[in-house]
Amino acid sequence: MSNIDQPARRKNSDKNPRRIEMSVRPTGPILPPSNIQGNALMVVIAIMAFLACLTLGAVSMVRATAAGWQSQISREITIQIKPDDNLDMEKALTKARDLALTFVGTKDGRIMDDAATARLLEPWLGTGLDINELPVPRLIIITIDETHPPDFAAMRDLLKAEVPQAFLDDHRTWVDRLVQMARTTVLIGSAILVLVFTAMVLTVVFATRGALSGNRHIIEVLHFVGAEGSFVAQEFQKHFLKISLKGAAAGGILAAGLFAAAGFWQSRSLATPESDQATALFGTFSIGYLGYLGIFATMIVIALLTTVTARITVMRTIYEIDLVRSDPARTDGLLKD
Repeated sequence: MSNIDQPARRKNSDKNPRRIEMSVRPTGPILPPSNIQGNALMVVIAIMAFLACLTLGAVSMVRATAAGWQSQISREITIQIKPDDNLDMEKALTKARDLALTFVGTKDGRIMDDAATARLLEPWLGTGLDINELPVPRLIIITIDETHPPDFAAMRDLLKAEVPQAFLDDHRTWVDRLVQMARTTVLIGSAILVLVFTAMVLTVVFATRGALSGNRHIIEVLHFVGAEGSFVAQEFQKHFLKISLKGAAAGGILAAGLFAAAGFWQSRSLATPESDQATALFGTFSIGYLGYLGIFATMIVIALLTTVTARITVMRTIYEIDLVRSDPARTDGLLKD
């Protein structure tokens, strides 16, 4: 009986062939992941991001250094006592310090001894000095409260009355000059930063438009087959956002690494001629967390700028295509633009 059923089963199997499973081919990106225009744009974005982050970090560093100088000068005042034949220097130093500490707003007073005074004069007079043989003024350093400083005019009058050879230097002139210098430096640095950002904006805009011009045929094909302008713009946005993020990250990380390496070198080479000269000229190579946060913000701004430029350029290209389709006579005018 099984032999009889076999032809029937074969007949049924011929009538109902086995279904072939359908497989959907994985879709690829509309735009090629990498091409010459995209790689060139990435390099341009990386260079401009590096320059912008470097300028931003330099401005932050100069501003922090100037603020530190201003704070150090504002924390102290100096009492200078000139030598006199009829003056007991040690007694005058002690009296002047005690008088200064009677004022509200003073914290501490320190008399510079002969060794410390000699070290101050070493760059000009050399070593091995005998301070007692030279008419060198002696100094008293008074630490004050920056938020509530003492009455300098009253202190100056009292010292002049009690110790005529004493002279009070409250560093106001130096502080004012330093503040003006810091403001001028920050202003110049900010102007340079604006110029760098302007150059970066123009470079990114033209580089993005140049890269998009190489993909104009893709926009035209997508638009002709019925793709909406927002869809096409979104695809291009994703593509150029990836490119801009890679370029901005490369430039920003390189700038941050440069500041970190300079700070590490400075901390490892203290008390060397190279480090001392660099510190005197630039201050400490430390931009703080705000500087690194500014570098990160610059990277985000560059990426958003490139993405917005790509969207605007795509929408403008679609608008031009629609104009040509509605009136082919406008082709020449659009090509000239």
